[in-house]
Amino acid sequence: MKHLYFIIFAVLITACGNDNNNTSEPISTDEGDHDHISITKTQFESEKMVFGSLTELDFNESIKVNGIIDVPPQSKSSISTFISGYITNTPLLIGSEVKKGQLLVTLQNPEYIEIQQNYLEVAEQLNYLKSEFNRQKTLFDEQITSDKNYLKAKSLYKSNLAHYNGLRKKLQMMNISPKRVEQGQISSTINLYAPISGTVSKVNISNGTYVSPSDVILELVNTDHIHLELAVFEKDIMNVKKGQQIRFKIPEASKDTFDAEIHLVGTTIDAETRRVQVHGHVENEDSNFIVGMFVEAEIITESTKKLSLPKEAIIPLEDGNYVLALDEENEDVFHLKKIKVNLGKQTEDAAEILNTDDLKNKQILIKGIGMLLNESEGGHSH
Repeated sequence: MKHLYFIIFAVLITACGNDNNNTSEPISTDEGDHDHISITKTQFESEKMVFGSLTELDFNESIKVNGIIDVPPQSKSSISTFISGYITNTPLLIGSEVKKGQLLVTLQNPEYIEIQQNYLEVAEQLNYLKSEFNRQKTLFDEQITSDKNYLKAKSLYKSNLAHYNGLRKKLQMMNISPKRVEQGQISSTINLYAPISGTVSKVNISNGTYVSPSDVILELVNTDHIHLELAVFEKDIMNVKKGQQIRFKIPEASKDTFDAEIHLVGTTIDAETRRVQVHGHVENEDSNFIVGMFVEAEIITESTKKLSLPKEAIIPLEDGNYVLALDEENEDVFHLKKIKVNLGKQTEDAAEILNTDDLKNKQILIKGIGMLLNESEGGHSH
């Protein structure tokens, strides 16, 4: 059995081997008494030991999940053209930042000229047909002309008006000003502009590339509103609720832990993976997250406060777990007593103490024990 005298022996070795503390008193104990230990205050300070007490901490019940860093659909944009053409200007590279309305690419095609010519012709015809329609209407109202002539003028005017409006809308979609065309300014090129502010994430073209409406020319991503897309197994989803806290890490990029909160819980299960999508809002969006990063997360489904001690304060022995509590303090010596503890929930750094009455109002050695255990287990000799 690993009795406490191992620790005492380790401190004695440390005291003997420390040339700078030859005047310090070694740890002492009564013969055959493994429940008490005395440490000089000089030794206590040289080993950087610390007393503490029971502390109330949050112990969480959580569900471990995986997911990715993502952005909302409205923060992504695929740039394409409404009408085919050849790329003549591509000033952007992947990673370039753009503002909404900024020029992205320029395309050229003789068909653009034809559309503008057609619009100009239809616009000119419209003026004549409108005038003729108004004349025939006046004659019809005065019963001077026949119904047939009036309806024919009306039909031609309405048909031409529809053609005119269609071409006008087409020019606007091509980012060509109908007013400039009506003034005789015809262009062989069209420009595509950024619909959102963001960063260029993909560039699929170069100068001279022919693109059609089905081709994606560029992709933009706005990372102002980063969020998490997590996949939760079917067996856990009933415990997941909106507003619950999320703690996540990006194992491939950082050792830091970040916080988020559940904003939406999916209502359908993927037939293949049997998982449900959960959407989380990241609290610190200023971090250098990149869309698509893999994350390891835990969703905190329940949190309770419990009295606890740091794991460093706990001595694991064969017959249980123990701590050292201050029993008596003299002028130069701390007298410590070994007390058995029952552990409950545990985190990475702390453990819940179930028998809190045994440690109430006691000062407990919470720092320095780990070093002593390492000395005893290392087989250090003097």
